[in-house]
Amino acid sequence: MNILITGGSGFIGSHIAEYFQGKADSIRILDNLRTGYKHNLDGLDCEFIEGSITDRELVKKAVQGVDYIFHMAAMVSVPESMEKPAECVDINVNGLLNVLEEASAAGVKKLVFASSAACYGDDPTVPKLESMVPQPKSPYAITKLDGEYYLEMFRREGKLDTASIRFFNVFGPRQDPKGAYAAAVPIFIEKALDGEEITIFGDGEQTRDFIYVKDIVGALVFAAMNEEVNGTSNAGYGGQITINDLAEGIIKAADSQAKINHLPDRPGDVKHSRASAERLLNFGWKPQFTLDQGLAETLEFFQQKLALR
Repeated sequence: MNILITGGSGFIGSHIAEYFQGKADSIRILDNLRTGYKHNLDGLDCEFIEGSITDRELVKKAVQGVDYIFHMAAMVSVPESMEKPAECVDINVNGLLNVLEEASAAGVKKLVFASSAACYGDDPTVPKLESMVPQPKSPYAITKLDGEYYLEMFRREGKLDTASIRFFNVFGPRQDPKGAYAAAVPIFIEKALDGEEITIFGDGEQTRDFIYVKDIVGALVFAAMNEEVNGTSNAGYGGQITINDLAEGIIKAADSQAKINHLPDRPGDVKHSRASAERLLNFGWKPQFTLDQGLAETLEFFQQKLALR
């Protein structure tokens, strides 16, 4: 079994590479290091190809002999996509089409695509169901929805087996608290460990469905290895935690004296987000971790990182 991970040196991609250690015959990474880091792959046995999915010839080379593709490469920052919509389309749509067409030509067994809960937009309905009408609000979200449609078209036309997984709030080790797409969990953990003030936008009573990165990897692998899984599926725990409770729990677990500071709401922030993962669960996927277990492992990672400073 030969694996290709586009964007494989990123946060989630590197965890896929880690999962397949000793399981796959070969692991190939295609990444231009736009938001990923080579050090995320330290100690992992994989072939690294530096370059972009927008380079059609390089993509053609990367897909040769591959059985399964995990397509993580993308412009991942919503604000950046708002500033550079054409570049976002070039990477997230044209780049994806390069991968889809070359994968089809190379006889790849299946491609699994990293989509996003951003496709739901500001719809306040919870839980989020895949049958809801998409309301993407940014070029990033629009291109993720485009990707889902293109994957389904390739599958329907018999060109390539595909599946899309909509990520909710993914967190875990190696997530960059200072990156362009920095998320609440790594930021809160780093601030707590440094004893610095934690900023929460709004009253903190907004809720999110956080899912540990190893369970996201599990969902992606499950979708790849099961022929019956196709179309678009949510991946989340189906739970809700307030941002206040998240911050307070991290402060307590880190034995920190960090204080919480509330700032005004950020425009466009959704008040409540929660996944219905019933579709994927009904296929047979089962998360292996709880939110608390994931937070504990993530805290331990950042504590070890702090000790090496």
